[in-house]
Parts: sequence; structure tokens; C-alpha cells
Amino acid sequence: MNTPFLYHGQDCHWVIPSQDSLTVRVVTEAGFEPTAFYVRCEPDNEQKLIAMNEVKTDNAAASRLKTWQAELPLNRDKPTTVYCFKAVQGNQQWWLHGEGVSIRVPGLEKQFRYNAAHQPPDWVKHQIFYQIFPDRFANGNPSISVKDGEYCLQGKEKPTLAKPWGEPVSEHGTNGACEFYGGDLKGIRDKLDYLQALGVTTLYLNPIFTAPSNHKYDTSDYFNIDPHLGTNEEFAELVADLHQRGMKIVLDAVFNHTSLNHPWFDGFERREDGLGAWKNPSSPYREYYQFDGDSDDYVGWNGVKSLPKLNYLNQAVRDYFYQGEDAVIKHWLRPPYGIDGWRFDVIHMLGEGEGATNNAHYVKAFRESAKSVNQDCYVLGEHFFEATQWLQGDQEDGAMNYYGFAHPVRAFFTGLDISFDPCYLDAETFAAWLMEAMAKVPWQNQLSQLNQLDSHDTMRFLTMANGDEATLKSALMFLFCWVGVPCIYYGTEVAMEGGHDPDNRRTFPWEQLDNREDMVAFINTLTTLRRESNALQSGSLQWLYAKGDVLAFARTLGDDVVICAVNRSEDQATISLPLWQTGTTQTCFSTLFGSKSVKASERELMMTVEGKSAQILW
Repeated sequence: MNTPFLYHGQDCHWVIPSQDSLTVRVVTEAGFEPTAFYVRCEPDNEQKLIAMNEVKTDNAAASRLKTWQAELPLNRDKPTTVYCFKAVQGNQQWWLHGEGVSIRVPGLEKQFRYNAAHQPPDWVKHQIFYQIFPDRFANGNPSISVKDGEYCLQGKEKPTLAKPWGEPVSEHGTNGACEFYGGDLKGIRDKLDYLQALGVTTLYLNPIFTAPSNHKYDTSDYFNIDPHLGTNEEFAELVADLHQRGMKIVLDAVFNHTSLNHPWFDGFERREDGLGAWKNPSSPYREYYQFDGDSDDYVGWNGVKSLPKLNYLNQAVRDYFYQGEDAVIKHWLRPPYGIDGWRFDVIHMLGEGEGATNNAHYVKAFRESAKSVNQDCYVLGEHFFEATQWLQGDQEDGAMNYYGFAHPVRAFFTGLDISFDPCYLDAETFAAWLMEAMAKVPWQNQLSQLNQLDSHDTMRFLTMANGDEATLKSALMFLFCWVGVPCIYYGTEVAMEGGHDPDNRRTFPWEQLDNREDMVAFINTLTTLRRESNALQSGSLQWLYAKGDVLAFARTLGDDVVICAVNRSEDQATISLPLWQTGTTQTCFSTLFGSKSVKASERELMMTVEGKSAQILW
């Protein structure tokens, strides 16, 4: 039996909240005549079926679609309400849920969900993020750059290496953390005109607090900017400049562990008072970390002894980072800094004892601390794998969306999984992976996911694609059209390559800008479309085609429709898209790249996608 067309978007045209209820809408093909049609919900954890009623609309597409509506109660015992739809036709049932349509009742993890109590900041979904690794972006003040042999990262080991801008980084596993190129805050501020012209609206900076390494995930002072990057005053001026331009900034928070150099730990015994925790069972800071009794054994992040893990059972640690009036989280959200969000490093690993015991408690506490200063603070978590449990609304606003975006995109476009093993996905499996990840998360949190092709922790996407810029461009078009917030890793706009860490952290080749005006213009076209399209920022997702090497989907918000089609094969593909399912009456679409237009009938849109390319219609 053919599966009937049933569709429920999740934007404001489909889900209308009130104080105690949700009004939800579904569309079906006009000729669909179910024996019974319900929305299923679980108030008090017990099933309730509420009849869906056909409603008349003024939409000119009403001759092709039928609209159904019902009102369901919001759960009173919990902030999140889950629901799905049940249609009965004779002896056949059809269930509509977050992953699509099935013939049996779906598990709760697949059902649509709405969190009435906790919503991400509205501003996030409208942004275009740009990630900067500060030491490698731009050198604005050479006088503060790290000098050759200026200090050692670990006692008398790992001396600093000052390298000329543009010189290759060392191989993986050698001197990666010790090499400095001189990028700083002034360099970032000097490039704000460039970034704003590129279309960037929010900066995400890798750690900038005092730390011995170039990556600075080994913090030794959480209240001061690293002097080789600038001063606290310069940072305040950078934020003020960004805000004056209508831009925002998110900082990296490394609150799971510290550096051996942190005065609390004092791993190299530099404190004159000798009160550091290392080799000192009587130290007032001993319980700030996780030592094994009076021995010198302690827990390091992921087993790495140079990053001693903090002990959140200790009240002083809790006060320092989030509970105290002058806690780190609150400090940088207040004037004169007023940052707009925190990206919490390895937040899923933080907890009590050696593991992540009571992790959810601390993530909620971090959120509450941040929101107590700025209700619109963006709370972003780093998770390399599935982050569903942190994304139900009461913990994180969004995550670095590796599981729900970067991993499947990498597999589909480059044929590699997260471990760089071969991984082949056809378009149908790719779409199913994306929908499975999305279905488990409330819609507003889906819109606030941070989507990236690559980052400081992964190989550059272009390198994964074996230098194929056509594949990079197709993936970028997908990135800017997909649900969630697009984030560009610095240098992507000049087609930077890079292998494993630290090769993925090369210096920005500013001298190449003039030679790569084509890529810069390409990115600028995408950022302009994203900023101008409400559908891409807030609109619902509708799959139109997913077979073999070709896929197409629509983002819709009312009458605003954008269609993205991708063909990863070498050969041209002509596909027919069921345009009628979107409810649009638009019959002529412009192509984002190129001057030609694409015409459609009232029901179908025939389009040709060249090999190794993508098209965006609007």
C-alpha cells in the first residue's frame, strides 16, 4: 500500500502555543479521507487521543492540500510535551512523527516535542557564526607575541617556538601546542570590517584566557585574557565594537579541568607559599582536584595528566565557576565585557568524582548561572557524539552538532566517518540519519544547533574531500540551508586545507584573499541569502527527494520557500520534486548561483542538477 502524504511542520504556522495548550496543524493530500484522525499525547504519562478536525484555509493551494487541526494540553508535570499523529484508513494505520510516517505507533524518542518552560534565545537562529582560533587568525600587535624559548609549557619541558606567519605547523604528536604565530585580539578587531562584509554576525573564539599552550584549553587564570593575546581592556573594547556593529561573541569555557600551571594545582612548584595541591596533601586546594588519598595520583581529563580534572563536590570550586556572585560564568557576561554566550568544552564529562556523576545537575546549574545575568545568553555544549539528553531545553540551548550534522555530512560527501574509516551513505540513509537526530530534540533547540563542516578538532573539510572544491561548495550550500545555525571555520572562505590537529589550525593566508575572490564571493552570497530568508532561519523542513546520490529538501515559513538540491555523483541528474506538498503556489524560482530561473507546474518541479554540484532555488 502506498504511504499517504502526511506532513506537520514545527514553525509558528504549525505549532501555536497558549498558556495551557498547543494548537497543532497537519496537511494531507486533498483526497485523503481517513476513517479517524487523531493527535496523540501523554498528559499524566497516559495516552490521550484527540480528534483532528478539517479546517478551511484561504491558501490558494487548498485544492491540493487539506488542513487538519487540534488542540492538545501541555503537560503539567514536566516542561516537555510530546505528541504524534494517528490516521486510520480501514484496517491500516499511519503514524506521523519526527522521523516521518510509519505504520505503527512510534517510541517517544521519535515524537514531536515542545518545551514550554525552556526556550533558546531568539537571536541565535538568526546568526551566522565564524569560529576563530586566535593564535592563527591575524597578528595585530607583534610586540606581545610569544617569543622563541620565552617559557616552557610544562616545567622545563616543551619550550615555546615562535614561528613566522604562514610557516607550516609541526606534525601531529610533536610540537603542536608549543608553536605560536602571534595571532591576537587586535588582529581580530582589525579584521571586523572584513568579517562583517563577509556576512558574519557572531564570533566564536577558542579559549582566550591565560594558559601556557597556543590552544589554551589548559587554563591557568580564568579572570584574565592571556597577555600574548591582549588585555582585559582590549577585550572589552573588542566586544563593544562588535555590539556597536550589531554583532555578537561567544567564548570558550574550559571548566572541566585546568592546567598543571594553575596556582591551585602548581604542578611545577612555583608558588612561593608552597600551598599548591601537587605533592601536598595538606594544601587548601587539594580537594579542588581528584587525588587518590594522600598519593600523587590524580584524575586527568580523558586520562591526560597535563589536564587535572576539577572536583565539583567541592563548594569552593562550585562558587568559583558558577554559584558565587563573582563566579567566572557571571563575570564575563557582565559589563564591561558583556559577552553573548558560552561554549562549554567537554561539558558532558563534567561531574562528581572520576566520571560524570550528576552531570545533568551541573549543566543545569551552569545554565541557571548564565541566565541569571543574561537571560538571552546562548548556552552551547561541545559533544562529539549524540547530545540528545542535553538538548531537551533545560540544559543546553544548542550543541556543536557533530552527531546530527557534521558526522552524517562528512560521511555523505566525503565517504569518511568520525574515525576516518570508509563510510558510504546513500541519500535515503543520509536523510534518515539527519531526521533521527532532529526528531529527538525540541524544534527551537533544533534551530539553535551549531552546524559546522569542520572545526579546530577535525580535519579540514576540503582535505577530507581530497581537495575537491566542488564538493566543498555543495556541502557549504547544504550547511547554509539546513536546520540550525551555520558556522564557518576561519579560512574556509579561501579554501584552506589541513589534516589532523594541529595541521587544521594553520595561519590564515591573508595574502591569498585577492586570489580567492571567487570563494569569498561564494560565501558572501550564501550569508546574504541566509540573512534575508526567514525560511532558512526559522522555517520548517520538508524532504522532497532522497535517492542514490541526489537529495532535495525545502525550508518553508508561510509563503517563503527555499529549495536546496544536491547531486554528489559525477553525472547530471534530472529529478521531479512534488512541489504541491509544500503548499506553495509559486511556479517560477530563481537560482542562487547563475541568472537562469526554473519554472514549475502547480504540482511538480522538474530540475536538472549538474554532477558534483548543488542548487538553491528561491
